[in-house]
Amino acid sequence: MTSLVPLLALGALASPFKRAIFAPAALPVVLTAGHVRVDLGQLAAYARICGFPCTDPLPLTYPHVLGFPLALRVMTRRAFPLPLTGLVHTSVSITRHRALRPDDRPELTVYAAALRPHRRGTEVTMVTEARLAGALAWASHSTYLARHRTAGNSDAPHRPPSGSDALPAVASWDLPGNLGRRYGVTSGDLNPIHLHPLTARLFGFPCAIAHGMWTLARCVAQLDPADATHVRADFRAPVLLPATVTCAAAGDAFQVRGQDGRIHLTGTRSAHRPGSPPR
Repeated sequence: MTSLVPLLALGALASPFKRAIFAPAALPVVLTAGHVRVDLGQLAAYARICGFPCTDPLPLTYPHVLGFPLALRVMTRRAFPLPLTGLVHTSVSITRHRALRPDDRPELTVYAAALRPHRRGTEVTMVTEARLAGALAWASHSTYLARHRTAGNSDAPHRPPSGSDALPAVASWDLPGNLGRRYGVTSGDLNPIHLHPLTARLFGFPCAIAHGMWTLARCVAQLDPADATHVRADFRAPVLLPATVTCAAAGDAFQVRGQDGRIHLTGTRSAHRPGSPPR
């Protein structure tokens, strides 16, 4: 984890010199790491903070943490057009094609697949894939938003208000003010918007906000930690820390909402294996 600190510092230093604008520029090349070893201590800490009861097989969301160092290397490259500091995770889709075990040594591949305009800035899609013996075992597609002034993009994507109806409550969670720092240390995602109210205010947030991937992982751990093979989530509003939120679910749909009824996350989960994500 300490090896990520120089990358984070590099990304922070380079961010002011990058223009967060939509441009049809070539995105950085694919980065691959072979025979990636799972740090059992980090895995155990991740399971504790997210609420997973076991670590074998790996929690559905955990390979995202394994791939984060590679993703960071992609996003700190000079050719990557968006500033690393302040990037906001807006959605993720995860598919597990086969179970990964703590002693597996997968090959990880990360690349930036697309840039597109957003009504609040520019979004990029980051793809992470894990393979065993050449076969795709796990994949995720994450979108990140670089916020900046726009000219009112008419083609900017607007997510439908699906999940706005309140689902039946399943659990209530009290989230401490230091949750962002704790998860950041565990996952390596030390984005300043998650760490402290002072650093979050630099990017327009009134206080530190919870990681979207923690919120999703906590939902998966609560609802079906062993059965789900595919989840899709939209991070619709930041969870301001500290907070008390409700996890709710009905059928394949789930959501996280605040005490005021505001929807923070909507998602779907399934135990079947959908088609492989495009490459």
